[in-house]
Amino acid sequence: MKTTYYSNGKLLITGEYLVLDGAKALALPTKFGQNLIVEKNNNEGIKWTSYDSDGSVWFDETIPFSAITSTTSFEKESIKNILITILRTAYQLNPNELLNSQGFIVSTQLTFPRKWGLGTSSTLINNIAQWFKIDAFTLLKNSFGGSGYDIACAQNNNPILYHIAQEKPIVEKVKFNPNFLSDLYFVYLNKKQSSKSAIASYKEKKNDLETQREIINQITQTVLNAENELSFTEALENHEKILSTILETKTVKETLFPDFKGTIKSLGAWGGDFVLVVSGENPKSYFLNKGYETIIDYSEMIL
Repeated sequence: MKTTYYSNGKLLITGEYLVLDGAKALALPTKFGQNLIVEKNNNEGIKWTSYDSDGSVWFDETIPFSAITSTTSFEKESIKNILITILRTAYQLNPNELLNSQGFIVSTQLTFPRKWGLGTSSTLINNIAQWFKIDAFTLLKNSFGGSGYDIACAQNNNPILYHIAQEKPIVEKVKFNPNFLSDLYFVYLNKKQSSKSAIASYKEKKNDLETQREIINQITQTVLNAENELSFTEALENHEKILSTILETKTVKETLFPDFKGTIKSLGAWGGDFVLVVSGENPKSYFLNKGYETIIDYSEMIL
């Protein structure tokens, strides 16, 4: 008997980085995500195969139970060791799932290209949490850390406001349906950005961010409730300026698209993955001419 688990991908519209320090963030679950299929067998381990959206295999290993129950640390970080770390943490939170079984055949299937950065790790963590019947936020915290907004997106089928209060995730379901959704596009920047390294860089540079956090909170509310495209784009551009100052990094528009007649905002880790584009005219020809071939309408991307 096979059991299938599924989690949504994510895009963080406001609050990147500062969400780690309590800022309110607007996040959108995507129509793309990841399946995890579990079948019991008797191999005293887990035969694990991961498929990209095109059906190609990007990970194929057998992990013995002894590697999961062990407490021996790893000398190097690899895909296999990252997976074992997640499984070890899940096992520590609920040992019964492994102790009551002789083995598993597990496969994962992305419905988006792995390089897109829509949440390969977060959808995996949420799926494993469902499998082990444990809290996904605790699994994330005990394994790799992070704000947890991506876990919230994995679990919800509508836009959310997300923040951390007293070290606990606060998720509020909201409506985000402005009358200019047809002017919103997502463009992939042709490279995957490491959230882990980006967060580490942010932590090195941040100072006292209380004032900036409150401003970002206000911007998030403005973006969520904007009654017209002008107030929406002004809020996004203000957000970019604030993060540019904090991160000591030029905005993506300044760096890559200074001649674009519209608004461009980084999403999540700066420097890669997707950007949000707001344009009254279809911008696809502009980005195609620049060598950016993945341009997705809002309605095609967001749940």
